[in-house]
Amino acid sequence: MGARPAHRRAHPATHRGGRGRPVRRLLRRETPRHGAGRLVPAPRRRRRAGRRSVTIEHVGAGWRLLGGEALALLQELPAASVDAVVTDPPYSSGGMMRGDRTQDTKIKYVKSSSVSGQALPDFGGDTRDQRAYAYWCALWLSEALRVTKPGGICVLFTDWRQLPTTTDALQAGGFVWRGIVPWNKPDGRRTYGRPANTCEYAVWGTAGGRGNDDEYETLPGFIQCNTTRRRVHIAQKPVEVMRVLVRVAPAGGVVLDPFAGAATTGVAALAEGRQFLGFERDPEHLTNGAARLRQAAAEALPAADQGDLFAEMPGSAA
Repeated sequence: MGARPAHRRAHPATHRGGRGRPVRRLLRRETPRHGAGRLVPAPRRRRRAGRRSVTIEHVGAGWRLLGGEALALLQELPAASVDAVVTDPPYSSGGMMRGDRTQDTKIKYVKSSSVSGQALPDFGGDTRDQRAYAYWCALWLSEALRVTKPGGICVLFTDWRQLPTTTDALQAGGFVWRGIVPWNKPDGRRTYGRPANTCEYAVWGTAGGRGNDDEYETLPGFIQCNTTRRRVHIAQKPVEVMRVLVRVAPAGGVVLDPFAGAATTGVAALAEGRQFLGFERDPEHLTNGAARLRQAAAEALPAADQGDLFAEMPGSAA
């Protein structure tokens, strides 16, 4: 047989059962440089006996969404292979006491007027206490640091309860903490006789020094936007908020979200002319996210300023 081609042309979004194939078989083996037209990275060779990394794969023009645990999938990516990490991990919040935090997310969060009355699926990984949460975040953030290109940015969301823990974990993972971007929700829950807790916070840091900042635009240090009323995930962020944050990656660069959920980060990345690589462990959220990405890619393709950004994607397994 002849040598296998280095890559294949882009194809319509497809869905394949992964049956435990390691990520390295699904993505291209080259480590891309910054800039438009570069492709999503291929994971390095690493096998772990008895472990199944990719449970299922969805792929389309300019995006790839993989089913599996975030930490395991991060460990299979090559070093310095993504331009930015923009993510919204489970907060393990939703209450002052441990008993509050260990409730199902439907009980903790659906009381909010923004999601009440909608039959939304639960999501896992949201029951850690603060010390366990800090340790877990430091684990995956250390891998996120390894896969981020020098000078690249990591952005992760949290709430006021976990803000101190999250900024500590970002630094424990090796990133240089640079600041926070509050997202204020004018339609947030009312409080009386005390300040309203209507903000969530995008904590951000860099993989080492930032480099030449003159090449990048100045992004706002504060975002004001109402919550998403019609959603498919309990903790779904507005696309408008994420469109601001994905611009920390260069045009055409790869944005990684290890906790993709409804894939809002990916929808925003495609709309802003970036590529997207996402991980999600829950099959229902994975399916919903893939459907949203297909629609977003179809809407992004006609944009004249994207050129050949989506001309090809990493070759898939034969």
